[in-house]
Formats: sequence, structure tokens, C-alpha cells
Amino acid sequence: MNETPSRRPRRSVRALALLLASVAAMPLPAFAQGVIAPPSEGQSIAPQPPAAEGVNPNAAGVPAAPPAPGSAQPRMQGPASVADLAERLLGAVVNISTSQTVEKGDAADDEDDETDGEDTPAPSAPVPPLNAPDGSPLQKFFDDLLQGENSDGTRKVQSLGSGFVIDPSGIIVTNNHVIADADEISVNFADGKKLDAKILGIDSKTDIAVLKVEPEAPLPAVPFGDSEQVRIGDWVMAIGNPFGLGGSVTVGIVSARGRNINAGPYDNFIQTDAAINRGNSGGPLFDMYGRVVGINTAIISPTGGSIGIGFAIPSLLAQNVVAQLREFGETRRGWLGLRLQEVTDEIAESLGLPSAAGALVMGVVPQGPSDTGKIEIGDVIREFDGKRVATSRDLPRMVAETPVGKVVKLAILRKQSLDAPAVPVEVEVTLGRLEEAGDEAENQTDQGEEQSVEDGEEAAPGPMLGLTVGDLSDETRKRFDLPAEASGVVITEVEANSAAAEKGLEAGMTIREIGQEKVQTAEDARAKLAKAKSDGRKNALLLVADRSGDLRLVVVPID
Repeated sequence: MNETPSRRPRRSVRALALLLASVAAMPLPAFAQGVIAPPSEGQSIAPQPPAAEGVNPNAAGVPAAPPAPGSAQPRMQGPASVADLAERLLGAVVNISTSQTVEKGDAADDEDDETDGEDTPAPSAPVPPLNAPDGSPLQKFFDDLLQGENSDGTRKVQSLGSGFVIDPSGIIVTNNHVIADADEISVNFADGKKLDAKILGIDSKTDIAVLKVEPEAPLPAVPFGDSEQVRIGDWVMAIGNPFGLGGSVTVGIVSARGRNINAGPYDNFIQTDAAINRGNSGGPLFDMYGRVVGINTAIISPTGGSIGIGFAIPSLLAQNVVAQLREFGETRRGWLGLRLQEVTDEIAESLGLPSAAGALVMGVVPQGPSDTGKIEIGDVIREFDGKRVATSRDLPRMVAETPVGKVVKLAILRKQSLDAPAVPVEVEVTLGRLEEAGDEAENQTDQGEEQSVEDGEEAAPGPMLGLTVGDLSDETRKRFDLPAEASGVVITEVEANSAAAEKGLEAGMTIREIGQEKVQTAEDARAKLAKAKSDGRKNALLLVADRSGDLRLVVVPID
């Protein structure tokens, strides 16, 4: 309390000296501040951002960089830039514009017919009327895009799409629905050049078209990749012409594979969340090596814009079609001549199959490639040409991708009777050509054997499985408009809300087999069902035919 001010500085100096002495006695750190210690063996160092060019970090007035986090601390950073990849690919992606002269009112009809929110493979819808503000330079662009009505009552409609060059000589791939019914096709390149294109070939089943332009110099081109190697979660890049905005690049991942959106008989789409909009159709979907793994074809959207659900034709399917269109101007697909049905869990259990996989044979086309007596109705095809057949939807695509005339092996499971185990059978078939057989060949079935039944026989009394059945006669054939070659017993009535009704059975269908045994009369059918129930079976396996003769297996619970 009696200290004088002159003594305070001396005590402060003494305290500072003691503090410095204690610090000097402490061991020095192994590394200076801001330097990361080397990682332990096998541990990688997080990448450091490069120093800015032209800046001397040691210069006066330059603030020191903040300390880098320790090597064990996770670093937050976005995905790597795709700028270099996009720059390399942009020149091979083209914008495709088409014009079509339509009668007055047709354009509106086309717009009404288009599925709302889904860019399905169909003729391109016209661009809707567009108006820019007064004096805007965009109005000329809109006027060029939408030609007015001509004096003769016709109208010229233009539509936009995308494509990509696969050969420097001028071969371009796009969607068939981009150029369908077009009077003129123009291809616009990234460097501003514009060339007229002609069609080398189209395939409506896969929605693929191949065009040809005549360039003055070789064009930048991109290769196809292997879509089978693409995995869910892989990064992909879409480049195209959405809403006429050419050279647009979007990036996303593969969301799913093997999607069936009922666009065609060979649906096997890659699903992606890379933004795809109207005008992207026909454009490429690239992997991160710059290879085309898909052709952007469709979107699902309630708004008409991208919501992250887009679909691309896989390159493996596209390559085969493109090669045929280039060589022949048409497709030449393999054909087995079989009518198939899905193997459900119920059918697999009823047939005693190890799993619900494969394709169930429900018909053999007369004089078709498989009409050799080696394949029977009820056979389950598990392998085709050494490849596993997962579902009945996969087999037609696998056959179509196989060359015409090739001898292929089919691995089949066959049951001779309901109680016998399924046995493996191997059959060889020489593939025919689907196009020569005609589209209707895919729907032809084996008509079975005609059964002679006396006229006037009455239907069996009472329902069974919710069904009332009767013998085939001239009267029942006329009543249900059945062909003369129909065989088995006819379903005359189906109880509402019964198990049979839930399975889709209807009056006028015929039952050919019960438990893989043929039935010829209604009494025979009742006896077989009674035996199945007495044997303790929970379900009845029925082979039924609709009025056109198409066969399918139906599993109905036994009451």
C-alpha cells in the first residue's frame, strides 16, 4: 500500500524475465507453425491449393496464409471440375433442327397427343408460341423458329433436338422421334457451321436414327463406351440442346439401370439425375472418360422440365442398331419365334422351380425357328447363348441383339408332370430374322389340338375356383366367338370378387390344362381339381387361352 509509483516498473521487469526464462527452458517444437507434420506410413496428405501466380507470399503487406488443418482432419471440397472434359467433347455434340409442313390444326393435335410430363419416343411436339418484349432482339429468333401460317392453310413447324458425331466423315446419331416426319433436317455445329442431313436409317423400336452430312473437313467425333460397365452411382455428363440452348452441359450420376418405361419392346434404359430437358433428346450421355454410354431419350416430369429423372438408351443396345442402320439402312434382328410369359413367384412355386427367373414359353410360332419339336409349352428358358435370362423381358432383347442365322443354345428347365421334378434340357436353335416374319409373328401362339366334343353337352354344375365351365360345342363356340381350333373347356361364368376374377380370368376363355395335364371336358376339369385338393395342394396351375388363342399360365388358390 505504501509502494511508490517508481517501484512498479521494476517488479514488472522482474516478472517478465522469469517468464522468458521458463519459456527458454521448454523444449522447442519439431516443426514451425503452419507446417504439416509428415503423415504416418501409408497415410496420404490432402492436396493443397496452389499459390496464386504473381503473388510473393513473403512480400511486405501480404497476409500470411491461415494454418492448414492437420493431416488427420477431413477436408471439405466439391467434386473435381469437368471443364477439360466438356471442352474436349463439345465439338462432337450437335444441335438438330427439323421443319415439317402440316395442315392447319395438325400442330395443335400433335401437342394435345403428347404425354404430359414425359418425353416419350413419339413425333416431336412443335415449339409453343413465344413472344418477346417489344423491341427485344429475341423476337427475330422466335419469329425464325416459329414460321407463320401460309396462305394455302398449311403451317411450317420446327422442332429441336440433339445428336452426336460418331464418325469424322459425317455420321451422326440421334433419336428417331427427333427427326420423325421431318421435311428438312439441319445439323448445327459448335463452331457455327450448319449442314443439311439425310437419313441413313431409322429404328422405331429403339428410337434411334442415323444421319449423314457432307463436311468439308473431318469432324470431331466421340466413341461409344461399354454401358455394361456403368455402375449405379457413377458420374455421367449430358451435353445437348435443351429448349434451343445449344452446348448445355449438365452432370449427375447413374441413378438406376435396366429401367422399363414401356417405350418399346427392348426397354433397358439407364436412369440419371443429370438434368435432361426437351431438346436434349438424341444427345449423348458420357462417362468421365468421354465415352458415350447412353443416348438421352426421355424424361418423367409433371412440369415438363427436369426433376432429375431422365432416361438414356444404353450404348450396348445402340451400337448394334447403329451398325445395322449404317450398313443396311434397316435393322436385322434375331428371332426365336416364341411367345413368352413372366415367371412369377406363384408359377415358380407351382412348377417347383428353384427361383422365379427365366422366360416361360407360352407358344411356338408355326414354321418359326423354334418349331422343331424340341421346345414345348411350359418350358422355362434360363439361359440364352451362354447368358443368364433373368426375366421374360430380357430374352427378346438378347435375341434381337444376336446375328440372324446364328446357332444358339438354350438352357431349359422342363417338367413332364406336376409331381415330377424339373429337369435341365439343352436345345439348339438357328435364329431367324424378325423383320421377315413381320411384327405379328411376335404374337402368334401354338393353337393346340382340336378336340371333338358332342354338341349340346351341359355345363358342369356349380362353380369351381369361382368358375363355371362347360364343354366346347357349336353353341359355346358361337356364344363366345371362339375359333374352330379352340380346345379344352370353356369358362362360361366367373364369380365376382373370386380368386379367379382377381387373376384376370373371364368368360369366353378356355382352360387347356390343369396341373400340366390336358382337359377335354368340364367333368374332367372338375375331377382334376378335386384330386389336386385331396392331394393337399393349395393352388391350381391352369393353362388358359383367351379368345384369340394366346396362352398363359395362371395360379389360382384352391378353396
